[in-house]
Amino acid sequence: MHALKRNSPLRRIVLASAATVSGMVLLLSMKPHSSPGIAVAAPAPSSSAAGSNGSSGSGGSGGSTGSTGSTGSSGSTGSSDSGSTSGSAGSTGTKTVTGEEAQTRYGPVQVRITVKNGKLTDVTAVEYPQDNPRDQEINSYAVPQLNREALTAQSANIDVVSGATYTSQGYQQSLQSALDSVKG
Repeated sequence: MHALKRNSPLRRIVLASAATVSGMVLLLSMKPHSSPGIAVAAPAPSSSAAGSNGSSGSGGSGGSTGSTGSTGSSGSTGSSDSGSTSGSAGSTGTKTVTGEEAQTRYGPVQVRITVKNGKLTDVTAVEYPQDNPRDQEINSYAVPQLNREALTAQSANIDVVSGATYTSQGYQQSLQSALDSVKG
């Protein structure tokens, strides 16, 4: 009789061992959650430049209001203002920055942020996958959740939304590039 016949305890041991090894390999091949993002810190105000930057910040605020109105259309794939800013370049005022377009398996993701006095005040996904009804369904709940988490965290160190992993990862990449350009 063969040692690995159907009801043999040795066969069960071999199969259980193979399943355990396979499970461990799969578990160890998974990537860690995500590396910590870089938060945008408020720079120390300068007493000599406060007056001129304050008035410039008001103009920047008007610019961000105009751009916020245009962010309602999330299908703007030809957005050429990647990394551009409007508003004050000083320590006070408002800056609006569009992050780089992050390519995902299901399409590009791009985020626009508004930073006022060093604090993240608005995050909007200007581009995300919505080519088919399933993408629209997933991103209708994922994108608002990502926006809220980014505002709460004040960084790109946010949790991935279950069921929208690719969109979440692209969102994090674009958000981090926007935060980096604000810092620079």
